[in-house]
Amino acid sequence: MDYRDSPAEAEFRQRMRNWLASVAGQFPTSGDEYWAKQGEWHRALYEAGFFGASWPKEFGGHELAPVYDVIVDEELAAAGAPPRPSLGYLIQGLGRHGSKELQQRFLPGMINGTERWCQGFSEPGAGSDLASLTTTATLDGDHYRIDGHKIWTSYSDVADYCLLLARTDPDAPRHRGISAFIIDMKQPGVQQRPLKMISGITTEFGQVTFDGATVAAERMVGQPGEGWKLAMTVVGHEREPSTLGYSARYAKTVRLLSERLEGPAPEELTWAAVQSEMLRLHVRRRLSEQLDGVTHGPDGSLDKLLMTWVDQAVGHAALTVAGTSDTEMFGGYLYSRAQSVMGGTSQIQKNIIAARILGLGV
Repeated sequence: MDYRDSPAEAEFRQRMRNWLASVAGQFPTSGDEYWAKQGEWHRALYEAGFFGASWPKEFGGHELAPVYDVIVDEELAAAGAPPRPSLGYLIQGLGRHGSKELQQRFLPGMINGTERWCQGFSEPGAGSDLASLTTTATLDGDHYRIDGHKIWTSYSDVADYCLLLARTDPDAPRHRGISAFIIDMKQPGVQQRPLKMISGITTEFGQVTFDGATVAAERMVGQPGEGWKLAMTVVGHEREPSTLGYSARYAKTVRLLSERLEGPAPEELTWAAVQSEMLRLHVRRRLSEQLDGVTHGPDGSLDKLLMTWVDQAVGHAALTVAGTSDTEMFGGYLYSRAQSVMGGTSQIQKNIIAARILGLGV
């Protein structure tokens, strides 16, 4: 495979480097300061032409090949800039399952950053076993009443809208009684409480309680009972490293740690270097498959498992080399521990791989 840039890709890369040099230092890269300015960063990327590269022009994207998103992620990592806001999986979910009216209304604001979004899937008793969720949506005329409790809801405190899963038919088999909605987060009946992370960050995740909040029936995404299909689309794209774009950041962390060494590299750093290079090549292969029209279903579980291994290998290397005095590196280590839980636990990913890819009938 030839992974070198085409002339058009090289021009795009250089243009982005020039832009990043012009905004260097204006946006925090970590901590609560990053989350406070993430919306501003999203809009700056979009206005410069570097957000929504592969999404449809109809909704404000640039409709370029997926490799351009990877170029964006690589250049952000190389420049030490904040990461690209992770919204692709929500856009894929609404783009595949939403009506044309919902797409036209909501996708432009989602892509250009003028409307903020969160994802209302996980619950205190329904994380990896998402189908056991208990939040209810009860039809009342032309609206649904929403009652329930969501957790680990990213950006919930600043979100304008939530892509929400709720149970509309308690008597149906649990995967078939779930529907998806676009619900306004700035309304009575929506209460939020931030979750302080072990790394000290207080604004990334929140708990959200819905107590009589309402959503118009016309804002159901898909048909009643089709929420599980949307959920699988969303988590499938959420688990792909080519969508998350973290591989370049892992490699950069390994390089930064290597520069601190005065003697031989410890085993943890050597293994992190091997793992990050493995993921880089895996992402390139996935991109090549996408360009050839190959689509992935349960393969996203393989990607997620690889991401977890690499993130935690790099985190262990950071702890070994930098210790606990470097707050950013130590924060990366602490955050890496969550990779085996968030986005579907490693055990769940292994079950999916066994049942749906290997056909082992577990």
